[in-house]
Amino acid sequence: MAAPKNAATRDRLIESARFLFWERGYAGTSMSELLTHAEVNSGSFYHFFDSKEALLRAVLEQYIDLLRPMVVNPAFATTPKPLERIFAILAGYRERILMTNCTFGCPLGRLALEVDPENAPAHKLIAQNFQGWIEAVRECLVDLKTSLPRGTNVDALATFVLVTMEGGVMLSRSYRSVEPYDRAVEQLREHFGLLVATAKTKKSR
Repeated sequence: MAAPKNAATRDRLIESARFLFWERGYAGTSMSELLTHAEVNSGSFYHFFDSKEALLRAVLEQYIDLLRPMVVNPAFATTPKPLERIFAILAGYRERILMTNCTFGCPLGRLALEVDPENAPAHKLIAQNFQGWIEAVRECLVDLKTSLPRGTNVDALATFVLVTMEGGVMLSRSYRSVEPYDRAVEQLREHFGLLVATAKTKKSR
């Protein structure tokens, strides 16, 4: 079992990597920048990780661990309504866009595009992160299922919500404006409204 000091050093490396990979990209972050930001030497780094790729995997594993406590649970705590829980998750990303003056980019989306496609272990972890996000939205859709048209594919719909968020975040960063994100989310809400209205119409027949 690692001593507290060693554990703190490892955590500092992961936190620095999370920040730098988001700010500068994986390829754009050098080992020297990582060590300087984390305030550790190369010996300490290689005590915990055998390569920069190993550190990337640790970062991606941490994203999986933090998804529920940092993203999903706070959003779900704001409302008991399944549909509004979905939009509460999306509202959290909107806040991040505004807090960073529209420079926020989903770190996982950036890594998915940047990491070499042949780096299968990293992409497997990125996919697990996305799947965890999809499953959180899917939970809401399952609770909402009686209000949706019969036969609605909740897995596909949950994936559609993720794609809307990722695309909206990317456009807002490029346009340096939250408006593209707001338009995408507004259109998503309209889509849900049409689904619910269609289900009501069919039930009334």
